[in-house]
Amino acid sequence: MLSPTQIYAQECAAKGLRGDYSACRSDFTVEQDYAAYSAEQHEVWTILAARQSLLAQKFAHQSYVSGLKTLDLVDRIPRFETVSQTLFELSGWPLVPVPGLIPAEPFFAHLAQKRFPVTNWLRSMDELDYVVEPDLFHDFFGHVPILVQPEFGDFMQLYGQRALEAIALGGTKLITRLYWYTAEYGLIQEEGQELKAFGAGLLSSGSELPFSLGPSANRVPASIQTIMRTGYEIDRFQRAYFVQRSFGELFEQLTQLDLAAMVAQWGGAEPLDPGSL
Repeated sequence: MLSPTQIYAQECAAKGLRGDYSACRSDFTVEQDYAAYSAEQHEVWTILAARQSLLAQKFAHQSYVSGLKTLDLVDRIPRFETVSQTLFELSGWPLVPVPGLIPAEPFFAHLAQKRFPVTNWLRSMDELDYVVEPDLFHDFFGHVPILVQPEFGDFMQLYGQRALEAIALGGTKLITRLYWYTAEYGLIQEEGQELKAFGAGLLSSGSELPFSLGPSANRVPASIQTIMRTGYEIDRFQRAYFVQRSFGELFEQLTQLDLAAMVAQWGGAEPLDPGSL
């Protein structure tokens, strides 16, 4: 009989997704195998990190910029163990390598236990500007620096806990949208500060990051209920970017959210069109 990880590996292979799931543990974690990265992959990292770090200085939230500098991620492919130790000392978040996309439930379980999963494979040189699946650069450069921000880290852990509740209630799609429009494509304008990006999908993109803060983007004041009702697309720039007022307020909204009522009312409804908001 196949294990859950073996079954999932077969499903990923059938979809053409990358990642070596053969050495997965039951929680979908693996070893990084740093020596396996090629010279081209190290060059890919250096090119992308140099480009995105310059964009981050202009467009990223200050806590992300601070985390990027503190964790020293620009000059080389980072070693999970080294960065994880530094991050844990700063905010209590260790990193766990995973082979690629993993199922929602184990992913949320890692977050709930204050562990951040990071993909261990890296795109090729001909994929510099776009890759379909989240890779090492997206996960590490996009997500990890802002985890030094305690309020955002608290939100991510709470999100994992509440996401597991949502799955049990049948609200997987609703709770996944919240992750997409915050951790992946979120904007923030804290009181007295400029509008900035904090989502990893933006911070790892050379083109969508400036677009999201430019004159053509559709920016919408954030409401957690509206976010959870709004559909999203993975193969184009977002047609709505939700603007948070603070990480603390985002945490409080998620704390107070009546998940059971949300799932009962909207779990089976058609999603809102992001372009209509």
